[in-house]
Amino acid sequence: MKQLSKRSLSTAPDSQLSYSGTYTCPVCRHGEISAMTLTEAFACNFCHHIFTANLQKQLIQVADSSQPMTWRWTGRTWKPTHQRDTELTFILWLVAIALIALPPFLVWLSAHTFPPEPGSTASWIPLVWIGLTFLFHLVLVGWLIAEVYQFPIYAVVKVKLRQWLRQ
Repeated sequence: MKQLSKRSLSTAPDSQLSYSGTYTCPVCRHGEISAMTLTEAFACNFCHHIFTANLQKQLIQVADSSQPMTWRWTGRTWKPTHQRDTELTFILWLVAIALIALPPFLVWLSAHTFPPEPGSTASWIPLVWIGLTFLFHLVLVGWLIAEVYQFPIYAVVKVKLRQWLRQ
């Protein structure tokens, strides 16, 4: 099946998106998408995303995601079309920064207000607690951003982890 993909990608630059072709998946960039039997949709054989197509505009859109991610076929590669609401994106980034910064600040404030006894055996706990709070909230927000934007490396790692857990 790899040869089909290379053949469809190495054709002339004016090659059109069609249901008879096989193309590299724009989400994971590892698998291949091809038409699903008895439907007018594409599916990836690696990450299992389903795409609807607009052949006149040479566009595909992820159908199984809450994010309306769309790509345009150039004849050789996929180019993302940016249709994101900039106000919503700005608000989401503000919320992400607040989720990362506010909890460690609250832990620091409580440790500063009620400090441990100087020289006690547990005087290191507030600093570790602040660091762990920051780290865990950073990981949580990073995971949410990766889920929303579906970065290719994240999609590949997620699929590989799912396959490894099934074994």
